[in-house]
Amino acid sequence: MLYTEMITTGALIYREPGRFLDYNAEEHPVALQLGGSEPKELAHCAKLAEDWGYDEVNLNVGCPSDRVQNGRFGACLMGTPEVVAESVAAMKAATNVPITVKHRIGIDEQDSYEELHRFVQLSAEAGCETFIVHARKAWLQGLSPKENRDVPPLKYDVVYQLKQDFPQLNLIINGGITTLDVAHEQLEHVDGVMIGREAYSNPWLLQQVDTQFFNDDAKVTHRSQVIDAMIPYIEEQLSNDIYLSHITRHMLGLYQGLPGARAYRRHLSENATKKRCQPTSVTRCGCACHRPARLTHTSDLSTLRANASLLTNQTLNGVHTMSIERIVMAFAGIMIMLTLALGTEGSPIFHSTNWHWFTAFIGFNLLQSSFTGFCPLAMILKKVGKQPGSAF
Repeated sequence: MLYTEMITTGALIYREPGRFLDYNAEEHPVALQLGGSEPKELAHCAKLAEDWGYDEVNLNVGCPSDRVQNGRFGACLMGTPEVVAESVAAMKAATNVPITVKHRIGIDEQDSYEELHRFVQLSAEAGCETFIVHARKAWLQGLSPKENRDVPPLKYDVVYQLKQDFPQLNLIINGGITTLDVAHEQLEHVDGVMIGREAYSNPWLLQQVDTQFFNDDAKVTHRSQVIDAMIPYIEEQLSNDIYLSHITRHMLGLYQGLPGARAYRRHLSENATKKRCQPTSVTRCGCACHRPARLTHTSDLSTLRANASLLTNQTLNGVHTMSIERIVMAFAGIMIMLTLALGTEGSPIFHSTNWHWFTAFIGFNLLQSSFTGFCPLAMILKKVGKQPGSAF
């Protein structure tokens, strides 16, 4: 099940709903996550979700941001479990799609198990059968939303206890789950696992889900296949005046943890925002021998596919090749540094301190570029070359 980002009821009621509700058919099964606290408004939006073909409506009772608190929804609703139960009942009455609740294990000083138990019980009595529990409390004052995702300690045992007390409910655990091995361990205690930030920053994690959890063959075996699948979607969206960067920013983590991933992210980030960027001018996003390729305005979508395939072939096999050019640069850099270290007072290079440091700088740059593919000296020369009257 795929969940949308939280969408407020006000956005759907007072603005064009299609802007927030449209999605691609391949995203099914997909759930719409709502933010709100007025039962009638939530019921109206739940009906919109059903009309748009969503498979589930999820009420967010876990977001701790100041903006959400000012609207009196999100995590602060854990302090008013009656309102949550009333909202669930209203949405259940307005639609036939499942209504679920995502919440924390507590807020501020209201973090006793008795209060959490009552919160779940009231919503269950109102018709909610599935609860997604982020196994952390939320501090509404004193911590930022980012800090609230990491600072409060995880208490998985509290979620396990909820499952024991409510065996008839579907309890899905969330928070700090970054590997499929951990997900397997969690399924020994609860009915499901939600993976949030890790699935976004490292989407290749999901590649083995079908194999490990559903006894099905993996749909893709190489990252380049993901790029191939995205090309028609990119072309379609660009024809609908969607910015390329709105798509590629969600692809930045595809090569997470592999050599060349930084160059891949940089190329996508820097070039997807260029004006009038069309399918015929999508930047190269792969890298050869783990260093940036020269960018051109004429590279097309096939380049995106080809470079991604090249990166995949190099990195999946764990091969980190060093080109002949880099070997030569490394050798030259070592020789220059040795000359400095072993030189004599009679050596011409020692007659000038400035030349001494300049030579050391050249040697260091050669060494650095041979191992990283990045040369500060080259960047300086490039910058100088852009100045009026420059000879470069």
